[in-house]
Amino acid sequence: MAELRWAESAVKDLEQICDYIAKDSEIYAKVFARRVIDTLEATATFPYSGRMVPEMKNEIIREKILTNHRLIYRIQEESIEVIRIIQSAKDFKDIDK
Repeated sequence: MAELRWAESAVKDLEQICDYIAKDSEIYAKVFARRVIDTLEATATFPYSGRMVPEMKNEIIREKILTNHRLIYRIQEESIEVIRIIQSAKDFKDIDK
């Protein structure tokens, strides 16, 4: 199993999403956060189980889809790094920034 690491950008993304959900329901915000973490922990066991991010065309940049969110991660030698969590409707140019 690869180590699961979080980029600061992914932590901020998750916090912002959960804050938004919590405006209507703190319970659903906690459930969403738990589902994100569970999905990414399972992904650390099977890093190549996510699909390659179409915009990036890079074998090591992958994503899992959870509801209408993209959990984007980078496969590294002994870890996976969660780099962004974004709504699937949003466009992005450069996920490294």
